[in-house]
Amino acid sequence: MKLYLKQLELGPLQNFVYLIGCPETRETAVVDPGWDVPAILDAAAQDEMRITKVLITHTHFDHINGVPEILKATDAQVIVHKKELGAIPVEESSLQRLEGQAEVSVGRLKLLLLHTPGHTPGSFCFSVADRLITGDTLFIGGCGRCDLPGGDAELLYKSLSRLKMLDDRLIFYPGHNYAPESSAPVGKEKKRNPFLMAPSEEEFLNMVGGVKKR
Repeated sequence: MKLYLKQLELGPLQNFVYLIGCPETRETAVVDPGWDVPAILDAAAQDEMRITKVLITHTHFDHINGVPEILKATDAQVIVHKKELGAIPVEESSLQRLEGQAEVSVGRLKLLLLHTPGHTPGSFCFSVADRLITGDTLFIGGCGRCDLPGGDAELLYKSLSRLKMLDDRLIFYPGHNYAPESSAPVGKEKKRNPFLMAPSEEEFLNMVGGVKKR
């Protein structure tokens, strides 16, 4: 199936916001709507796409501050991990709580949700076709912080280890524009990202300043 994907860079923290949807039904999800909601709505309208879902990789402020405004303009349903449900200031009826590995439909498009905790307890990555949206779990050349409230270095190591097992040809899209490239193949990242190349959990914890808890 054909895939509609648009990447927008918005806000002072260089956030990437994504529109990902079904060209056949013209339905799209917006991933991590923040900062400039009119720009997000305009981008969807210019492509004649209708926002029906809001997908949240995690609930840090810069990734969710546009959710209430999006819901005022659309009848979208918000998909968030149940561990971070209370962080989004909208009516509970607008929220769909998921956990673990789940599937979400956007038109005829099927997205697989991968629970990748570490940056936050309920961090999600979204996989569809040959694309992967990683939020703040994996960056080009880096990974998310785990020293903020709810962060866990051991869980982040395990989550990154899971992502390393994915197909090398998968193209991943991070949550911030922190590199010269805005996307990259997973296989390429395995060979250059020091956090993916860490030979052991202990070495990874040393790199991120984490302490073994378990």
